[in-house]
Amino acid sequence: MRSFKRSWRPALILVLALSITVYSLSFKAYADAGRALVVAVDVSSSVDAESYRLQMEGIAAALENEDVFASIMSTSAEGILFTMVTWANHPRTVISWTKIDSIEKARITAARVRKLPQIGGQYTCVTRMFRHIIDKVLPQMPGRAFQTVVDVSGDGKENCNPHNPVTMTRDELIGQNVTINGLPILQGTEGDTIEKWYRENVIGGFGAFVVTANGFKDFGSAFIQKFRSEITGLPLPREYADRKAD
Repeated sequence: MRSFKRSWRPALILVLALSITVYSLSFKAYADAGRALVVAVDVSSSVDAESYRLQMEGIAAALENEDVFASIMSTSAEGILFTMVTWANHPRTVISWTKIDSIEKARITAARVRKLPQIGGQYTCVTRMFRHIIDKVLPQMPGRAFQTVVDVSGDGKENCNPHNPVTMTRDELIGQNVTINGLPILQGTEGDTIEKWYRENVIGGFGAFVVTANGFKDFGSAFIQKFRSEITGLPLPREYADRKAD
């Protein structure tokens, strides 16, 4: 009887170990990613056709930038999860969750960004955008990521008079272990005050930061630096970390 017990125990241990290994590998292949990134772009009435094009081109250029892609893969062999929301009166998920783990997938996603039609609105409803991410976007994430980042860009403050203040919904989002970074665009009637407002009302969570764009023409350059820092977790170059409006 003793020899029988000794013979089956190693076999059982081996079967369990192989089962755990197979499960872990299949889970990683489907779900794991270095970071999950929600890019949330303001398309309200202050964003004309050219400003919209500059934003889409900046995001697309960042996705297909080979140095940025190298940063993605050096951080995690599983790549990143990417989704995109445009927001004004009402937020819309315009690119659903996509796993980017090859340069081909990065280029395909960039091409989709460039083709997105402009569907705007009159108002700048930041609270509704946060609520959409909490209720609609995050529950659809196809797995787990090391860190989830919401990347908010825009040139205006909340003006939809929400029932709950922006900071309340922001804090609810942060409570789901999400980091919210900001890219305020210093242009138009709120150009002198929008950075401060973003720091006080939009960003939050572990390691949150702001990068400013000195107008829509500067959006692409600022977005690439911000995107790279979000992916790698490394500090921004000093010229971006310390930049102010011209």
